[in-house]
Order: sequence, then C-alpha cells, then structure tokens
Amino acid sequence: MREIGWQFVFPATRPGPDPHTGAVRRHHLHDSAMSKAIRAAARAARIAKPVGAHTLRHSFATHLLESGVDIRTIQELLGHAHVSTTQIYSMT
Repeated sequence: MREIGWQFVFPATRPGPDPHTGAVRRHHLHDSAMSKAIRAAARAARIAKPVGAHTLRHSFATHLLESGVDIRTIQELLGHAHVSTTQIYSMT
C-alpha cells in the first residue's frame, strides 16, 4: 500500500518473505539491527556509558518534561497504561 499509515519509519534494507503468507515484501527493521545502529552511534559520539533504545526513550521523556510538556501527553506518547509509570521520569 502507498498510504503513509502503512509505511515503516525504519524499513528493512531488503524485502523478505512474510512469515504468514510467504509473499515477499519489505518489512520493518529487525530489533538487532536497530540495537547495532544505536551502539555504533554511541561509539561514534564517544559515549562511554552503555546506550540502548531505552536510554533514548528515557532521554526523550526527560527532555519533554524539561520543556514543560504535560505528564499525560508524555504518558500517551510513551504508551504507558498508567501515569505512575510515566511519573518515574519526573523523579530524575
């Protein structure tokens, strides 16, 4: 489909078989490829501490809070079911 809602933000580099239908299509980037890219970026930036997707998620939430974004909005953006989970970011 060509509609924007069906497009992947991080598409795979090559098409592959759909595990359910066998049709060859382009899918999303595999989690391990994203992790490798994040680690490579951290090395290139000379960040000595461990960095992963959760680190980026935490930084995103923290910067939103520092910018004055409402905690309920951040809760929705992060997909948290309960605001108490999101409030952890306001304690750092």
